[in-house]
Amino acid sequence: MERIIFATGNEDKLREIRAILADLGMPVVSMKEAGIQAEIEENGTSFEENAVIKAKTVMELTGELVMADDSGLQIDYLDGAPGIYSSRFMGEDTSYDVKNAAILEKLSGVPDEKRTARFACAIACAFPDGRILTSYGTMEGRIGCEIKGENGFGYDPIFYLPEYGCTSAEISPEKKNELSHRGKALRGMKEKLETLLVKS
Repeated sequence: MERIIFATGNEDKLREIRAILADLGMPVVSMKEAGIQAEIEENGTSFEENAVIKAKTVMELTGELVMADDSGLQIDYLDGAPGIYSSRFMGEDTSYDVKNAAILEKLSGVPDEKRTARFACAIACAFPDGRILTSYGTMEGRIGCEIKGENGFGYDPIFYLPEYGCTSAEISPEKKNELSHRGKALRGMKEKLETLLVKS
């Protein structure tokens, strides 16, 4: 295993992933950097299913080790929405400023105790021999009442962390990697890969 292809074109996400997986000793490259163009239909019914679909599709195209994630925001007051449709909520080309404003509007007047939410992330790793590993992580919080912070991306500016008194777009990238759903899922995957590398 000389490198890991991560099935994403999201540079913000890739920056987080590279930071967390840095000490694995293998370069992490994007699909674009690996010269892969693929339209992947994410038709799973869970984050884990979608992550596996992405990882397997790219692995079958390349014959290399491929990792993928699927993540999203689950808002309890909205019955878990937008969930697996987080990136497609209101259309994939709709800016997150618009999406975040729409969610705040939907929760207008809803008291703090009913604004509970979490970010969830599933990571899948597909090996050329057909093996699949998965890991999962969540970050609990609630939906704030305004858009705040410049450090994050996506729904970070409305995701409030009560224990820190700020949104996940207001904490440092290092702290976010420590706390985040993606950070937890990636560290879980890293442990599984390290165990395999020791055995091989």
